[in-house]
Amino acid sequence: MTPKFRTRLLIVPAAAALLLTRLLTAQPAPAVNHIRSLSLGAPVPADPEITQGRLANGLHYYVRANPKPEKRAELRLVVKAGSILEDDDQQGLAHFVEHMAFNGTQHFPKNEVVSFLQSLGMRFGADINAYTAFDETVFMLQVPTDKPGVLDRALLILEDWAHNVTFDPVEIDKERGVIVEEWRLRRGAAARLQDRLLPVLLKGSRYADRLPIGKMDIVRTFKPDRLTQFYADWYRPDLMAVVAVGDLDRAETEKLIKSHFGTIPARPRARPRPVYTVPDHAGTVYAIQTDKELTTTSVQVENLLPPQPDRTVGDYRRKIVDRIFSSLISSRLAEQAQKPDAPFITAFAGRGAFLGRTKDAAAMTALVKDGGVERGLEALLSEMARVSQFGFTATELNRQKQSMMRTWERVLAEKNNRVSGSRADEYVRNFLIGEALPTTDDEYALNARFVPEITLDEINRAPREWFPGANNRMVVVSAPDKPGVSVPNEATLAAVMSAGPSKGLTAYVDRGASSVLLETPPAPGAIARTSTRDAIGITEWVLSNGVKVVLKPTTFKQDEILFRATSPGGTSLASDADFVPASSAATVVTAGGLGRFSPLELRKILTGKIASANPYINELDEGMVGGASPKDLETLFQLIYMRFTQPRADQGAVAVQAAQLKSLLANQSATPSFAFAQALVTALSQDHPRRRIATASTIDQWNLDKSLAFYKDRFGDASDFTFVFVGSFDVAAMKPLVERYLGALPSLHRKETWRDVGVRPPSGVVEKQVEKGIEPKSQAAIVLTGPFDYDGAHRLAIRAMAEVLQTRLREAIREELGGTYSITASASYHRFPTAEYAVSIAFGCDPARLDELIKRTWQEIDAFRTNGPTEKQVADERAALQRDFETNSKQNGYLLSQLAAKYDFGEDPASIWSQPESFKTIDAAMIQDAARTYLKGDNRVQVTLVPEKFEKPKR
Repeated sequence: MTPKFRTRLLIVPAAAALLLTRLLTAQPAPAVNHIRSLSLGAPVPADPEITQGRLANGLHYYVRANPKPEKRAELRLVVKAGSILEDDDQQGLAHFVEHMAFNGTQHFPKNEVVSFLQSLGMRFGADINAYTAFDETVFMLQVPTDKPGVLDRALLILEDWAHNVTFDPVEIDKERGVIVEEWRLRRGAAARLQDRLLPVLLKGSRYADRLPIGKMDIVRTFKPDRLTQFYADWYRPDLMAVVAVGDLDRAETEKLIKSHFGTIPARPRARPRPVYTVPDHAGTVYAIQTDKELTTTSVQVENLLPPQPDRTVGDYRRKIVDRIFSSLISSRLAEQAQKPDAPFITAFAGRGAFLGRTKDAAAMTALVKDGGVERGLEALLSEMARVSQFGFTATELNRQKQSMMRTWERVLAEKNNRVSGSRADEYVRNFLIGEALPTTDDEYALNARFVPEITLDEINRAPREWFPGANNRMVVVSAPDKPGVSVPNEATLAAVMSAGPSKGLTAYVDRGASSVLLETPPAPGAIARTSTRDAIGITEWVLSNGVKVVLKPTTFKQDEILFRATSPGGTSLASDADFVPASSAATVVTAGGLGRFSPLELRKILTGKIASANPYINELDEGMVGGASPKDLETLFQLIYMRFTQPRADQGAVAVQAAQLKSLLANQSATPSFAFAQALVTALSQDHPRRRIATASTIDQWNLDKSLAFYKDRFGDASDFTFVFVGSFDVAAMKPLVERYLGALPSLHRKETWRDVGVRPPSGVVEKQVEKGIEPKSQAAIVLTGPFDYDGAHRLAIRAMAEVLQTRLREAIREELGGTYSITASASYHRFPTAEYAVSIAFGCDPARLDELIKRTWQEIDAFRTNGPTEKQVADERAALQRDFETNSKQNGYLLSQLAAKYDFGEDPASIWSQPESFKTIDAAMIQDAARTYLKGDNRVQVTLVPEKFEKPKR
């Protein structure tokens, strides 16, 4: 540490100084000593728990045992081949190969890959997936490890994908339609902008015309030999890696990988794998595009830079500097956005790898009001110039250091709870881009070593390093195409860039905040009654003010406590005239900050603390959600207490938020998706005023005085609130905090509940068609509704029925007909104000096939109701529910939501843990009975979307 840094340290706030001093003077752990001894040029040490290797044929592999989640393993097959390698007549075929891997291999013909994995309880999409990018294709599986032979068979799937895809011509022709529908699903304003921007921004680069989705005229007509040629050229072991992470035996898994992949022949005369880049360009490239369906206006300044390696200790240090700078400049921009008449709605800056990974890109981006491009651009340039001229302040830097180290403390505490999927993805990046693979201890040690020593001078050099000048620079503008909205041309933008920042820049003043969140703690209440449910580890307290507290300690994570508080009432207790102020009350009141602190001051005082408490007001209830690290538990309780007792109204802050939201909502009606959603909501609610989608005119009805009054009424009586806490806490340690802060909440002991405001779905059949949009793209939504017996058995039956229905529809509409990329079927239900269910079916498709696919959907529903599910579908569903529960029941968030619901509805919380027994009751008769009950279609809403001026095909 240099003397200069010691001098700076003397002027930082006390809390930050104490933290940095501790980091610099505390006796380092062995890992810190190890890291401190490494030179900046030394490679970052790799985690010794990772078994890495390379087979004789060139294939790489990574294996690591990881216990979370239990009984699961994450598998990846990574291929360094993507769309960038396609020949001109193969555009789209890299992605097509990925799809065909799921449509038949040597050992898993047709759809047997998906069928086998579903029999294990894995779900298509969530646990079985893949993606194709410009430079790589990655296949992803999550499989159970508690059944003998499953890991071996799962690796056989990866082996088949690597060199045994069969490419059945019948399956190829079926999949053409699926991929066209995937392309169609993505079409819209953003896709059209991309089509027009890439040739400008990537001029001279192969990336400009090799989008992974490809060209649909090729997808529809290519000859199968061009597909198999791509597979033969690029799916080879020297371009592949296998990743296996999870609840597994590392040595045994390594043996399995060698057995499966070691026999794949090497390719001694393989086609060379070229590396493509984006060429340098002189000066600044301007790209300006508008579209009638765009909803927002944005401006971005981006500089292409030499790539930053990620191998050495010095590389890691440099990335810390970049992260600090990115956070600091983004915080400055966020603060500007909160000012009245701000030049942008939101803005940020960042740096990362660019296409091809042979360059980096540093960018400043702002979302601006319509017509505000020049002003927003000038503001971005000015803020960057302010930093270049005056630098950041010591207090800003040290807050950021404090926040960064607090984050790493939490990561370190949870190192043994890191999920396998996160580790697997890290090893994928190591193979693809050389990302280092340190242990969590070493990463913490690197930050503990470098964060305190990083100086203002280093950070203040970043603007010139990120944005060195006009060469390799791009300025990109996108905006709605609508009357009255001016969009600058290239000459105007160039003039703003040449003029630079506004004159008269002054140094930023960092106005500090009090170091005490709650100056005077309240007088505590008392626990009036205690009861325990020892079998499920729950303690219940009723406090002297009537507040009920439910405590469920867990050991799933070491540094996480979550809570939820609920009370009946909600916006239902507001009049129709005051519905908007009531429904926006939580939003507008929290926008003002808390107690005596503005939002900015509150953020500063909470630096280095992990605690949040956010109020909400729904239709039938109000409450609060949030959580904390155990070491910040008292801060959490103070925030809860203040949210109840010290809401802060700030008309200026609300005005800023209202202006931002109005800008964001002003153009939403231009999109087909909004028109479709609005038609569906209107039909399902019979145009009830309390269900209408918010628009810019809704914001005009905001009223801070009415909102604050409603908020105070809803949170002014805590006597009917139930608080549920789940996480890593000791009940005895919670007691004084609960008594002092929750026991002191205001209590009127009102006897109240929600009011039925009369929202009901329509009776009979309602069909509506929306004509909107210019893309050849349709959507369909079918929602069946009716009364519901709200108990555990019926909830399980309708859920299982809907999930089996989704599988059947996917097999028919996607796999058999190639009519859609994705079709969903889901069930929802509620108990209050009246017990009702809804089964929703949705898909996108070619407008010319809309009627055909809706008809087939109903045919599948009728067959399901008549014949019921197959025994395999029943067995797969039971297994999936069991696997879901195994994972979910070890997560604090899941338990919190389940417990809160049980207490809200007066149900036995022990039933959460008895669900696996209930899964055994699922049989074909139960699912068929549910299908007959809930899929009758007597009461349904069907909304379809077709393009403007669409004409149905003649038959």
